[in-house]
Amino acid sequence: MRISDGPPENGGKRSETASSALSSTVLLYWLLGLTVLLLVSGYLSDRESRLVPFLIVLPAFVAGVGTVRQTFLTAGWVVLVVTGSVLYHPLQPAVNLSLIAFSVVLGGLSVAGGRWRIRKNEEIARLRSASAALQRQILRPLPLLTDQLLVDGLYEPAEEDSMVGGDVYEVVASPYGSRVLIADVQGKGLPAIGTAFAVLGAFREAAFREPALPTVVNALENAVLRHNAFAKQAGEPERFVTALVLSVDSGYQAQAVNCGHVPLYILSGERTGPVLFRDPGAPLGLGSLTSQPRAVEWFDFPPGSTLLLCTDGVTEARDPSGVFYPLEDRLARWHDASPDQVVSTLHTELLRHTRGNLRDDVAVLAIRRNSPGTTTTTH
Repeated sequence: MRISDGPPENGGKRSETASSALSSTVLLYWLLGLTVLLLVSGYLSDRESRLVPFLIVLPAFVAGVGTVRQTFLTAGWVVLVVTGSVLYHPLQPAVNLSLIAFSVVLGGLSVAGGRWRIRKNEEIARLRSASAALQRQILRPLPLLTDQLLVDGLYEPAEEDSMVGGDVYEVVASPYGSRVLIADVQGKGLPAIGTAFAVLGAFREAAFREPALPTVVNALENAVLRHNAFAKQAGEPERFVTALVLSVDSGYQAQAVNCGHVPLYILSGERTGPVLFRDPGAPLGLGSLTSQPRAVEWFDFPPGSTLLLCTDGVTEARDPSGVFYPLEDRLARWHDASPDQVVSTLHTELLRHTRGNLRDDVAVLAIRRNSPGTTTTTH
């Protein structure tokens, strides 16, 4: 399984450095250039003391994109330039003092604000790292083999968000065949992960115990409802979960229940594209809002073909201009690729399409139907 490691352990110095949008050299040239521009413009117009105060806002800007050291140096430079300007070309004494005092106060506030921002970013990074580490410990490592399936996959938390989401997956080898789950919890952070783990635990138990796939899905629905009841008592918001649940036995067909999730795709020489054509059922936790039961849909899944499951972090990935990643247009190219090749290629294309800026967690499963007589294990 290809998985992001999250923020580094030595978060402090790296976080402060990484938070700077300007290198120290660029900042130095920028400060000198802007100062010279204002001084020359003011000298030529005989108004330099009126133009120099524009520098006072610079520390506040640097505090939003740079390090504490860069903000402190910028503030010191501005105080020095303002002081020198009013001494060289003084205005009224009260105006001179007010300009110097304002530049000192704003510079100090900018340094304090920059320090607060960096500490907050480090705290968020530590929380995100702990959440991602917890999620990695719970999710089963891939690739994975069962009597019917070879499964490879990818889980990568979004870099932009402050908290990981609730994307989960699982594969269970049961007496009734191989059961597969991929799910995405509404929201992000530790509460979303708690809901995801409730679904994951219920699936691991029901997938092995229950012979009928609808009964497995009902167990997941009840797990979300129970978790929401506890969340409500604790003052946490109730959440729903989109999920796709599969069951694959020794035959050449498979069955699936779609609970409001991203479509399921098949990659094969004869057919490539979506395999489920009924409207998706209600997400887990919202089953009581509809009178229609979740439908089980059968589809052909011959040996050598591959199923592709993913979360909306794939289908809703956008490039800088807002164009969605065209997943269905890419499927035909992968009809003869192995599961690990499908996952690797999809990951590469997502990063290229988004310019490396994934805005939502990404979970992908590529499932190959084994040929008859293949000896495999889940361990």
